[in-house]
Amino acid sequence: MNINKGHCIVVEGLEGAGKSSAINAIKQFLENLKLKVVLTREPGGTRVGETIRHLIKEKTVAEPLQPRAELLLMYASRVQLLENIIKPALKLGSWVVADRFELSTWAYQGGGRKLNKEVISHLSSFCLQDFKPDLVIFLDITPEQGLQRALNRGKFDRIEQEPLDFFNDVYNGYQERIKTMNNVVVIDASLPLAVVRKSIMTALKNYMQTL
Repeated sequence: MNINKGHCIVVEGLEGAGKSSAINAIKQFLENLKLKVVLTREPGGTRVGETIRHLIKEKTVAEPLQPRAELLLMYASRVQLLENIIKPALKLGSWVVADRFELSTWAYQGGGRKLNKEVISHLSSFCLQDFKPDLVIFLDITPEQGLQRALNRGKFDRIEQEPLDFFNDVYNGYQERIKTMNNVVVIDASLPLAVVRKSIMTALKNYMQTL
């Protein structure tokens, strides 16, 4: 089992799915194995990416962010993150744990915004150049339950304030794309936190057994 080689794990899910808790659990699990862990997020993770994150999330009526511009900004942030953070970390043997990555674009911009998926596919090929995470953990929760959890956290950002229909389309976008992938583990995130955490640990152990 070569756990000292760099690996990339992505945690995906709707708002309120529990990504932060899952990432903390994964980090603790890996560090207990004496592995070096690099945490990052999308959009963000770099100076350019964090600026883009602010643009994407800020609520403003002065200049609405167009869906196509949102898509291009996401890929600009992703390229910076991939080339400046993820790839160098993997080369050094670190385990990268990312809060969102490519799958989110297929769900939010492809499903929620209903942008042309052929265009997304071309952008993906151009920007990622065949890179893909080693393991994607999808925290599966209904939009209704996720939004209620998010509301309990505080104010909504620009994307979180979208209507329920938008998040239903995002959820369907996730499901549609996941069916085409072979590196995704689906976790029922509606269950109690302790049960979800145990499922995540099982997924990690199963993945490591394949190394």
